[in-house]
Order: sequence, then C-alpha cells, then structure tokens
Amino acid sequence: MPRFKLIIEYDGAPFVGWQRQENGLSIQEALEEALAAMTAERATVHGAGRTDAGVHAQGQVAHVDLEREWEPFRLGEGLNALLHHHPIAVLKSERVDPGFDARRSASARHYLYRIVNRRAPLALERGRAWRVKPPLDARAMHDAAQGLVGRHDFSTFRDAQCQAKSPIRTLDRLDVMRDGDEVQIEASALSFLHRQVRSMVGSLVEVGVGRSTAGDLKAALEAADRSRCGPVAPAHGLYLATVDYTRA
Repeated sequence: MPRFKLIIEYDGAPFVGWQRQENGLSIQEALEEALAAMTAERATVHGAGRTDAGVHAQGQVAHVDLEREWEPFRLGEGLNALLHHHPIAVLKSERVDPGFDARRSASARHYLYRIVNRRAPLALERGRAWRVKPPLDARAMHDAAQGLVGRHDFSTFRDAQCQAKSPIRTLDRLDVMRDGDEVQIEASALSFLHRQVRSMVGSLVEVGVGRSTAGDLKAALEAADRSRCGPVAPAHGLYLATVDYTRA
C-alpha cells in the first residue's frame, strides 16, 4: 500500500480545526472527501499537528495510505482541483517510505504568531493576525521569553482540556521580533501542549504593554498554575509554519 506525504497550506477560519469533529467541517475531513472523490477510496489523512479552530498553516504535513499507485504530482494537482472551494492548498505531494509517519516521525514543529501593533483596524490582515493597539516593547517580550526556553512543567500555559499525559515539554526556541508594525513570535519544540503557544503569547503581550515583567512571567511558569497565565491570544494569529523530519 503506497504512502504519500502531503505539505498543506490552509486558512483555518472556516474550519473547526484539523481533526474531524461532529460540530462542523475540519481540514482533515475536507481532504479526505477530496481524496474519496479522486481515488474512490476512503482513506484517513494523518496530520503532524492538530491545529485548533481558526489556526492557520503554512506547512502542515500529513501522510495518507492509498490502495493504488499515483504519480505524486498528479495526486497533488487533482486534490487542489477538488479543494478549490476551500481555502486549502496541497503545496507538495511525494511518495514516502511506509515507515514515515507525519506525527510520530517529526523531529520539531515550528509555529509563528503574528501581531499587528497599531491602533487602526486591520483591513488586509483581518483574520490573519492579532491587532494589539497599545505599543508593544518587543525587546522586553523577547528577553522575557527566554525564561520559558528549556525543559519545564508548562502547566501554567496548558489548556484545561489538554489531554497530554504530562505537562513537561522542552521548548527549543521562543523568539520575538519586530518589523515595522508587525511583531512576530516564533516557537519551536518537538511537541506542544494544547494552546501552549497562544497561552505563552498572551502572557508575553502582558510584558510588552508593561502590565507584567520577565520576573512575573518566570514566576508564573514556576507556579505551574493555570490561573497565573495571561489572557490567551486569539487563534487567528497563529500559524503552523513548518515541521522538521530527520528523514522523509
């Protein structure tokens, strides 16, 4: 049974998230329905990250097993033709070894959070970035973020509905950069807890506007107490940017 790797871009706004759910259309369901229409097979598409409702992706990775061989380019083109009414695009399709698993084979996941720091409402970026009106000190945010890097109990930044067995995670990178009105936050780790990135971003914005300090953020982390988390940043500013693999 041939296995295919798909690299996928999507706007998460119209969807209930990556994973199939009963309360609405998911990205996974849209892809599986397109595959069924193209191949006459009912195949499951397995994603590298289960993005929440409203979260976008620039480079989500998935794998799917099909009963017959397909030329990878034709598979990607066919899916894009069938997905034209959804904001989903297959950027690349390739044949991979049966041992490749989009989720389990990943060596790192990279997320991007976009903030537009201005008073004027968003026109072109509405639904694709979080507008924060008060001036943000991106340098203070970056310095504070370094206190979260490393292996920690991230209970403070873990959603109450998180199903992970342990709150312990190793955060490899958390960088904050400003480019004009845009403040970008990049986070990298092997895996994240449910809403961990959005929780960290919300707390970093509290530092950026001067309502808390790097010391406050570090103390909140060490408390391992969800009530110490700042407001959770909205989903529409978050992107699953890329996923790394040691082998294809």
